[in-house]
Amino acid sequence: MSATLIAALAGGLAPATAASAAPAAPTAPAGPATPAGPAAPDMDGVAAALNSAMANGAPGAMARFTGPDGVQTRTAGVRDRNSGEAMDTRARFRIGSVSKTFSSVALLQLVDEGRLELDTPVNHYLPGLLPDDRITVRHLLTHRSGLADYTEAMFAKTVPGFEAVRNRVFTYQELVDLSLAEPRTTEPGVAYKYSNANFVVVGMLIENATGTSVAKQYERRIINPLKLRHTSYVHPETRIEGAHVRGYLHPDEAGAPLVDSTEQTASWAQSAGAVISDPADLNTFTTALMRGRLLSPRMLDAMTTVTPTDATQTRFYGLGLRRYDLSCGTQVYGHTGTVQGFYTYAFATRDGRHALSAMANTSNRGAANTALGGTLEAAFCGKETAPAASSTKAPRTLSALPAEADLPERR
Repeated sequence: MSATLIAALAGGLAPATAASAAPAAPTAPAGPATPAGPAAPDMDGVAAALNSAMANGAPGAMARFTGPDGVQTRTAGVRDRNSGEAMDTRARFRIGSVSKTFSSVALLQLVDEGRLELDTPVNHYLPGLLPDDRITVRHLLTHRSGLADYTEAMFAKTVPGFEAVRNRVFTYQELVDLSLAEPRTTEPGVAYKYSNANFVVVGMLIENATGTSVAKQYERRIINPLKLRHTSYVHPETRIEGAHVRGYLHPDEAGAPLVDSTEQTASWAQSAGAVISDPADLNTFTTALMRGRLLSPRMLDAMTTVTPTDATQTRFYGLGLRRYDLSCGTQVYGHTGTVQGFYTYAFATRDGRHALSAMANTSNRGAANTALGGTLEAAFCGKETAPAASSTKAPRTLSALPAEADLPERR
């Protein structure tokens, strides 16, 4: 990594710097007995993960950790390649599929209010929308509906696919039709298969049940109660207002110049991935969620009851929520996010006492996404103690597994 990092620095990218420090398959049920996290995060390890993301193709990266001892931040590189402005944890960015957790919270509140039921078929609420009456609301939230992910075909060629939809405004129905034009991936409820189409339908359910837009429901149910002053859903507007990070998309062709993908409608994603936020707001959101400020105990238990997403038994999915079991035994809940030009991680411990949000301003660069994921181990597990001389335990790595892709990745 050192040689790669030196090359990145030679291209004008700054190393990480310290900032402020101020005061159905078997299920894995959630439980507050999960270890709460380290006494102190390994912020040097967080910085190393940011530098690794930068060395692997991100112009910049940042992370913000909150815990009982206050807030700690780290930054690396730049938020704007043209101006050279340094990465700034106060800047806003597109959070991609972290939006799915926002949508899930809004829908689960509607379940608490008796306007929807998790195990009722989607077609009961949206007659004739789906070709299978067995697909339930729960199947959507857990990615077990079998609805194909339309982004596979849409972004088969990364940059041309993006440019074709950058300024386009889709209806929900158009996106559902794109999914239904593809073969279904599994029978309802049989297996986990991540699909953005699921949360497009979730958006439709929210709007049908309330008679208002998803944007209004985010504001009423999440943004305003939590005073998330830098979080918004501006679809189909293309600009990010105020101080923000510019996102850079890697083309599929090696050596091709990065594409500034900051301004777009994000209409291809909508309720699956079009929210804009910043690290402080994301920390507030994940900690409030885990502390029960947004959902009843019954709904939070349902949301955090998870099933495996791979064979490692370390990655799981609940209702619009991921759970990662880290090497130190700590379990963290949240979501990953990918939208053109941005990778995001937003996670908290089950008791809500520790939270991390991290972002790198690139995409279609899986190695950068994997490296950014190393912030979770460093932040939530702390510094690794030296093993005894007789120990056969392998040293903990920043990120042992490739990042989970929320969008098709060609590089």
